Amino acid sequence: MIQNPLSENLSVVVPVYNEEENVALLVERIEGALKGNHFEIILVDDGSTDQTRQAIKKLDNPNVVLIELKKNYGQSLALAAGIDYAKGDYIITMDGDLQNDPDDILMMYNKAKSEDWDVVTGIRQKRKDNLVRTFPSKIANWIIRKTTKLNIKDHGCALKVFSRETAKDLNLYGEMHRYINLLAFFNGARITEVNVKHHQRQFGKSKYGLGRTTKVVNDLILLLFQRKYLQKPIHLFGNFGMFSFTIGGLILLYLMIVKFGLGEDIGNRPLLILGILLLFVGIQFFTTGIIIDLQMRTYFEAQQKRPYKVRKIFIGETETQKTTHNLS
Repeated sequence: MIQNPLSENLSVVVPVYNEEENVALLVERIEGALKGNHFEIILVDDGSTDQTRQAIKKLDNPNVVLIELKKNYGQSLALAAGIDYAKGDYIITMDGDLQNDPDDILMMYNKAKSEDWDVVTGIRQKRKDNLVRTFPSKIANWIIRKTTKLNIKDHGCALKVFSRETAKDLNLYGEMHRYINLLAFFNGARITEVNVKHHQRQFGKSKYGLGRTTKVVNDLILLLFQRKYLQKPIHLFGNFGMFSFTIGGLILLYLMIVKFGLGEDIGNRPLLILGILLLFVGIQFFTTGIIIDLQMRTYFEAQQKRPYKVRKIFIGETETQKTTHNLS
């Protein structure tokens, strides 16, 4: 822990769902870790069905902000609500189950600040979870490393420190909180990771199950598609269209040779139907690619957005105001 108070304000964003036994102890530990510094603790109640909201209100703590969502939207939107409200220069996210250790926050903040990282994410050492949680996580981490250039060992660790700009630039929905590092990376963020402590859950039940695995995989596929083809969808649909159109054309050319060159009947051949089908499917893929490409142009131009981001601008040796152009 550093000796002097931080000059920046910190916002700690914690989504909570049925964590009535944990919230008081969680706030106590965060305050202990950040004592003497400027901070706010934002607890986002994601439609809890127990006494979580009441437990937070009983704290009557000026450092604690309670955001009550109207229903259970899921962790991604709960995080988004907390980040939207956050006023800190750096925004910290963590789980509300006491498995993340607040004592790691200042160490991660110092690394982000001193080394100019946009995101510092944790690697859970000696993870205290069962196989149902760790096995799908390892698969997802392996897929991300193989399909992107982001070499992060533990994407599932909720304890992260973001610069304000990076956090505010995230677009969270679905189960995207599991790929929050990847979202930031796609937006041009500089990311590093550090070892953090991980504790056994003491109270309440885990909200994670194998049922979420398919959702996680679907969101990963969507992210990878958006990363590669958001600005050039015709490259994907055009390739499919060209392949289908070419195969269909070759089939029909072969059948024309059979019909007119060899004089054989082709009217009852299934190959004829396949060739015509592939030809029309190819045309449809081309058409779809052109339409989506036009939609992407409308998306950027109508909202006066630019498909690039500027980190900093210098005139001589002086840094000017930071300018950002959103991709989403």
